[in-house]
Amino acid sequence: MSKKPSKQDSLQENSETRLAHTPAIEASIRPADEMPHEFNVHQSELEARYEELGRAHLALEESRDRYLNLYEFASVGYLTVTREGLIAEINLTGATLLGVERNKLINRRFATLVVSKDSDRWHRIFMGEMQHEEGHNFELMLQRGDNSVFHAQLNCSWRLTAGCAPIICITLTDITKRKYAEEELRIAAVAFQCQESILIADANQVILRVNRAFTETTGYSPEEIVGQKLRILHSGHHDDAFYAEMWVIINRTGTWQGEVWNRRKNGELYPQWLTVTAVKADDGTVTHYVSTHTDITVRKAAEAEIMDMAYNDPLTQLPNRRMLSDRLNQARVSSQRSGQYGALMFMDLNNFKALNDTHGHDVGDLLLIGVAHRLLDTVREHDTVARLGGDEFVVLLENLGKESKEAAVQAELVAQKVHEAIAGDSYNLKDHVYYCTASIGVTLFHNQDTPEDELFKQADLAMYQAKALDRNHLRFFDPSMQTALDERSALDADLRQASMRGELQVHYQPQINSLRHVIGAEALCRWTHPKRGPVSPSIFIPIAEETGLIIPIGLWILETVCAQLKEWEADWRTRNLHIAINVSARQFRQTDFVERIREIVERTAINPARLKIELTESLVLENVTDAIKKMLALKALCIGFSMDDFGTGYSSLAYITQLPLDQLKIDESFVQNILTNPSDKVIVQTIISMAHTIGLNVIAEGVETKQQSDFLEHSGCLVYQGYLFGKPMPVDEFLTHLQ
Repeated sequence: MSKKPSKQDSLQENSETRLAHTPAIEASIRPADEMPHEFNVHQSELEARYEELGRAHLALEESRDRYLNLYEFASVGYLTVTREGLIAEINLTGATLLGVERNKLINRRFATLVVSKDSDRWHRIFMGEMQHEEGHNFELMLQRGDNSVFHAQLNCSWRLTAGCAPIICITLTDITKRKYAEEELRIAAVAFQCQESILIADANQVILRVNRAFTETTGYSPEEIVGQKLRILHSGHHDDAFYAEMWVIINRTGTWQGEVWNRRKNGELYPQWLTVTAVKADDGTVTHYVSTHTDITVRKAAEAEIMDMAYNDPLTQLPNRRMLSDRLNQARVSSQRSGQYGALMFMDLNNFKALNDTHGHDVGDLLLIGVAHRLLDTVREHDTVARLGGDEFVVLLENLGKESKEAAVQAELVAQKVHEAIAGDSYNLKDHVYYCTASIGVTLFHNQDTPEDELFKQADLAMYQAKALDRNHLRFFDPSMQTALDERSALDADLRQASMRGELQVHYQPQINSLRHVIGAEALCRWTHPKRGPVSPSIFIPIAEETGLIIPIGLWILETVCAQLKEWEADWRTRNLHIAINVSARQFRQTDFVERIREIVERTAINPARLKIELTESLVLENVTDAIKKMLALKALCIGFSMDDFGTGYSSLAYITQLPLDQLKIDESFVQNILTNPSDKVIVQTIISMAHTIGLNVIAEGVETKQQSDFLEHSGCLVYQGYLFGKPMPVDEFLTHLQ
C-alpha cells in the first residue's frame, strides 16, 4: 500500500512547481549571490504555510464569533458561580433577565438576587452542590434590579476550572408565565369542581366535559354524557320555540340565564337555574358553550311551602306578608274614617349576607329572631311588625296625626327608636358577638288613595335610596316630606351650636296686676339664627324636647334667670319682681332635677321666693306622686309653682288640691274668645272661681285687648300677661319698659 503524502511533502512540491515557473536568473549575476534551490523551496513553503494559517485563524475567529453569539444571546441565561457564591461570568441574556448591567453583576453575591423567602433554600442547595459535586435542578424566586420578582428555573452543574477551583455552572430560565399558567389551570380545575353543575359543549352543542356536581345532580356519568347532544337533558316541559329563542339570545348576546325544567337520568323532572355563556374566538366565532346549572328543587319547594303558610313567619313568629296585607288594608280604611295618617316602614339589615356567608344560616336565623324581638319591644302595641322574608322587616304605623308634617315627624321618631334598638347593643349569636344596623325606607299613607302594591313599592324604593346614600340611614319616599325632615335635621344641628355661639337669649314678658303695675315677668327663650334670622319657639322648642337639648337649654335659662334676679336685687325698681320659668317634661323627669335647681339657687344666692316654676297639666299627670314629691322639695326652698295652660288638659279638683301650687294660669286659647264664645267665657269664670275656692292666685295669658282685660278683672282675675301690656323683650328693653 502506498504511503499517503504528508502535508509537508505537498507544500514542498508546490514550492518546487512555483520555482520552476520563476524566470531564469541572468548569467551576469554572480554565482556567490545565487541562493540555493532548497532555500527558495523552503521560502515558498513558508509562504504557503502562512496563508494556510491565515485561513485557519479566520475560520477560528468566525467560529469564536458564532460561539459568542450563541452564548451571549441564548434564549436562557448562563452564569458561573464561585465556591464563595460570587458571580464569575454571566451572559447578556442572564443580565437582561436579572435587569442589572453585566459589569455590576460580576463578583456580586448571587444570594443577593434571591428573594428573602427563598434565601435559606438557596443556601442549602448551594452548599449541597459544593459538597456533593453533583448537578441539581430547582426553582427560585429572583429579584430584578427594579425590585420586581420572577419565577426562575435553575439547572446547575459542578465542575473544576483549569486551576482546579470548583465552580457551579447555572442555566437560568424565566418560568413566570408557565407558573401563572399552572396557577390558572389549578384555579380553573378547582372552579370546575365547584358545587354548581358545569357542562362544556362544542359549537355544535356536543357535550365535551362535565364536572362531578353535574353527575351528582343529573345521575349521568361522564362516560354516559360526553359525546351526546345537549337535547338529551330536555324534559319536554318546554317546546321547541322556547329553546330556539334561547339559542338566538345566546348567539346574539353571548349569554342567557333563566329557570328551566330538565330531566335526570332516572327520568325525574326537576327545576334548575340555568346560565349559558358562549365562548368566542378572536374573530368572534363561537368555539364552545359553558353552562352552569343550579338545582332549585329545594328552593321551589320552600317557595311553595311559604305560599301555603297561613299568616305567620315560621322563624320569627311575626306576621308574614299576607297578614301584613290584611292589616294594611284595615289601616287604610281606618285612615279614611279618622283622617289620621299612617306609615309603612321597610327595613333591610345591612351586611346580613356576609354574616350568613361567614358564620352560616343558623347564626343568621338567630340574628333575625333577635331583631324581631327588639322591634316588638320598640313600637307601640297597636303597630304591626312583619317579616317579608330574608332580612327584610316591615313596620306598619297608624294614628300619626292629621297633618302630613306631624305624621312625618312621628314616623321619623319611631324610625330613630328602631335604629337605636337594632344597633344599640350587640347580639350574642352562639359564640359570636355581632353588631347590626339597618337601612329604613318610609312612605306615608292617607285614606285609601294609594293602592297597596304602590305603597310597598314606595317604601321599598325609599329603603334602597337609604341604602344607596349611606347604610344605617333613613329616607322618606315623599320628596316634600324628606325636604321637611332635612330642614328639621339642619335646625337640630344648628340648635346644638346655638348656645355656644351666643345665639340664644332670654326675653322677659311683663306680668301686670289690676293696678297696671309690673309685678314680674315670664322668662322665654328666643333664638336668632345668623342666617335664618329669628326662629319661632314653636319650631325649635319641640326639636329641643325631642332631641333632649331642652335639658341643657333649660339649665342655661335657669342660670341666666337666677343671675338676673340677683342683679335686680340691687335696683329698687326690680328687687321685688318675680320671674317665672317653664320646665319641660324631660327636665322634670330627670332624677337630679331638684338637686340641680337647689345648687343653682344656692350658688347665685338669690331669694328663691322670687323664682316661680310653671308646670303643665300633662307633665304633672304623668306621675302625680313623683311630681308632688319634687314640688314639695322645691317648695321647702320657698320656690313657687304655677300651673301653666290650665284648662287644656284633664283639669280636676281631685289632683289640683293635692299639688303644692301657688297659681293657676288660664290658657290664651280661652282668653282669645271670652268675648265671643260663651263656652270659653264660662270656662274662664269657672277656673277663676275654683282657684279662689282653693286659695290660689290666677293669671291670664294672651291678653291683647282692654275689653279682655276688663272682663277678666270683673270676673276676679287680677294678674295678666299679653301683648296688651308688653311683648317678650330683651332685659334692657324690659327695664326701659318699667319706666
